Amino acid sequence: MTDIKSAFQNGKAFIPFVTAGDPDLETTEKLLIEMSKNGADIIEIGIPFSDPIAEGVVIQEADLRSLSAGTTTDKIFDMVKRIRPQIDAVLAVMTYMNPIFVYGTERFMAKCQECGISAVIVPDTPYEEKHELTDYSGKYGIDVISLIAPTSHERIKMIAKEAEGFVYCVSSMGVTGVRSEITTDVGKMVRLVKSVKDIPCAIGFGISTPEQAKKMSESADGVIVGSAIVKIIAKYGKDSVKPVCDYVKSMKEAIS
Repeated sequence: MTDIKSAFQNGKAFIPFVTAGDPDLETTEKLLIEMSKNGADIIEIGIPFSDPIAEGVVIQEADLRSLSAGTTTDKIFDMVKRIRPQIDAVLAVMTYMNPIFVYGTERFMAKCQECGISAVIVPDTPYEEKHELTDYSGKYGIDVISLIAPTSHERIKMIAKEAEGFVYCVSSMGVTGVRSEITTDVGKMVRLVKSVKDIPCAIGFGISTPEQAKKMSESADGVIVGSAIVKIIAKYGKDSVKPVCDYVKSMKEAIS
């Protein structure tokens, strides 16, 4: 398995997100390969779910487009396994507890290992229940990524202590989506994490411009961008590979 920490060894990491199967799996396949070539250090692959509670309208609509196109978890795994040798970036999947439970938690983790996926991000798993994932993930060498929110305060140290791979710092309250301004003291969150554990911290939720990415990267080890990329895919559909890669390149340059 690729060690997630390797993605943070050559400066700041850029971490784009795409919903697998939006607009179709063939386009996702091209996006994963080309984003890796254009500066993505870790790629988050969204497994679509009908009730994605942490997502704003942009990613909710992408999930619906993907599911309507007949995307399944198995089809995503098959696609990733086939193209994995062409991708240098570390791969992570982002989904919810329900699709994992339905698939079978141990079977899901085994499949991640088989496909060269290094981590899972599951926003609706509270810290107190993450053992439902970690009971199986460790056996297959999969990191379960912990999320911390601006309101976590005293919980941040507790969560950080057991964190794996990297810590996903949520920059804004509410659901995912592009924001014109991010006012959270990200640096304070990162310092709290690092006071407990030497682990990379990446910032996500709301970042969309190179200027925002540069500013956030001054406080953190990496920047995560989802909705802004999914919006480009929604606009260009099957022709989105070049505009997405141009965007990824500009964001990577901004934080380098």
